[in-house]
Amino acid sequence: MILLRRLLGDVLRRQRQRQGRTLREVSSSARVSLGYLSEVERGQKEASSELLSAICDALDVRMSELMREVSDELSLAELAESAAASEPVGSPVRPMLNSVSVTSVAGVPTERVTIKAPAEAVDVVAA
Repeated sequence: MILLRRLLGDVLRRQRQRQGRTLREVSSSARVSLGYLSEVERGQKEASSELLSAICDALDVRMSELMREVSDELSLAELAESAAASEPVGSPVRPMLNSVSVTSVAGVPTERVTIKAPAEAVDVVAA
């Protein structure tokens, strides 16, 4: 199951780390406790819109940018989840290989060459 609070926390943490800032710096600037911000970043607490606004202000990031990144992460997570839910593909199917011996090309004698290729990929025309 995809938890929005975890995706949001991951994006907030990445934003903070991109700026090289500590939890302490951002929590002080956002006026939120260090422990609570840590729990939000780890996806353990749901952040209210007021709290998100304060954190975005502290990070100097637009809330729309934050939500866009969360939306992109959610899309990827949904794709991964649906791919994992679909039936697994068995072992890869290997095409049957046919051997074709070539002793001349365009009527010119040549060394004997054997080509192994899928039958549907090679057209053999007898001269």
